[in-house]
Amino acid sequence: MNTSAPIAIVIADDHPIFRDGLLRLLEAESDFRVVGSATDGYEAVTLVRSLKPDILLLDLAMPRQPGLEVLRELADEPGAVRTILLTAAIEDAQKVAALLLGARGVVLKEAASSVLLECIRRVMAGDYWVDREPVASLADSLRLARTDRDERPRFGLTRRQIEIVKAIAGGATNRDIAARLGIREDTVKQHLTSIFEKCGVSNRLELALFALQHQLVEKD
Repeated sequence: MNTSAPIAIVIADDHPIFRDGLLRLLEAESDFRVVGSATDGYEAVTLVRSLKPDILLLDLAMPRQPGLEVLRELADEPGAVRTILLTAAIEDAQKVAALLLGARGVVLKEAASSVLLECIRRVMAGDYWVDREPVASLADSLRLARTDRDERPRFGLTRRQIEIVKAIAGGATNRDIAARLGIREDTVKQHLTSIFEKCGVSNRLELALFALQHQLVEKD
């Protein structure tokens, strides 16, 4: 007989029918216990901080505070919750960004319920999970998050924006980039805003890590 405490779970999804169905699915498992549910990203952060669950099942497209912002805000919390993105659609760039921000799993809503249940248990055991399979390490999960391994993805970046990404990864300032490319600093800033959005990152360090992972720049 299993005498260990059940896995405490918070569900964060803004669709009531899906949220209620997920609640029934999880509570049918003897080793799971749903301790709270959130309807937007802000509420998800609040519940995680107050309830301190083991697992947060988080939709990517949440009102008030998107899923990636929730991950970013919870990243430095003591005794950090293990977050699994459970989403209808996600781009490869967003998968990588989520994993870099601390997500432990990514599961599509179209997946079989058994996949989600196994994902939760494997994540609690210390593994990562991407789509339909477990992986042992963050490095492996980042590689798995790239579906096209032969071609270098560009994520909608223009040639000029690729040049700026390479410069950022090399440690260049906005002034350096402007001088190198013969453009204004304000133009560099406008490009960076677009680049951050396309790559799903929020600062220069995350962009540099993202660029290395996706081979937008060469590792020295």
